[in-house]
Amino acid sequence: MVTAQTGYPEQAIKLVVPFGPGGSTDLAARLIAEYAGRELGQSIIVENRAGAGGSVGMEYVAKSKPDGYTLGMATMSTHGANSAVYGNKLKYDPIKDFAPITNVAATPSVFAVNPKIAANNLQQFIALAQANPDKYSFATPGTGSLGHANVEYFAALANIRLLHVPYKGAGAAMNDVLAGQVDTITDNLPTALPHIKAGRLRALAILSDKRSPALPDIPTYGELGFPQMGSGGWFGIVAPAGTPPSIITKLNKAILQAMKNPELIKKLDESGAVAIPGTPAEFAAQIQQAIDRYQRIAKIAKIQID
Repeated sequence: MVTAQTGYPEQAIKLVVPFGPGGSTDLAARLIAEYAGRELGQSIIVENRAGAGGSVGMEYVAKSKPDGYTLGMATMSTHGANSAVYGNKLKYDPIKDFAPITNVAATPSVFAVNPKIAANNLQQFIALAQANPDKYSFATPGTGSLGHANVEYFAALANIRLLHVPYKGAGAAMNDVLAGQVDTITDNLPTALPHIKAGRLRALAILSDKRSPALPDIPTYGELGFPQMGSGGWFGIVAPAGTPPSIITKLNKAILQAMKNPELIKKLDESGAVAIPGTPAEFAAQIQQAIDRYQRIAKIAKIQID
């Protein structure tokens, strides 16, 4: 059992991002590290540990000493889709192995096509795909990833067949869609937005409860007749299970205070994300909802890593 030290934090804190640098999870982590570190009076150092849809990094966090000096960025992948897709092969339990601290940001994802595709809206794309089964491809960060689950679920709802092209990371997937080697992608808005604004991608639908201020002309899946798609993803912060409650409370307080900073809020807004801080109990409930949701999606989309 680890006991809290009254002087916590007395050294730098490691914040593990279970994906590669430059993605939306990494961007959110670095913002939180900067501003929450100021509140705590210690550096928060971001460390990228990518692999297996975020499972490699989260397993590392789960097995770390529960002393408040190793934290992790939890996502809808690591604490939702992965448990449904990997089943017993997942080397951590998203509930039992972590102590939730707070959710940080809600991030819509966007379904987009390379501009060469002759579809200006989602209905036109569905018509093309229905007329040409398996002709149109979609890129994902890997088999069983959140992007994979979401596109397969949409395809099942729309009664279309798309060709899955998995990559080892979101960056490589995005690069090939931009180059026209793959036709479509669903990605978090913060990383897709610059390409959409530059005309390198054409957005067709937003996975969110409501339209994004960053792309006000792009309808949600719900508006387009697919309310089952639900809402977008989120990024939150967790500690290893067994971390002293006093440390969890101090971290929660520091992060929530940091997220009141107008500079941080502005940077999140500019990236297409929305701040959603809360209590550890609220974040625990959101994690359970994500697990339940992707258990259903994995069955409907027939995604399971053997």
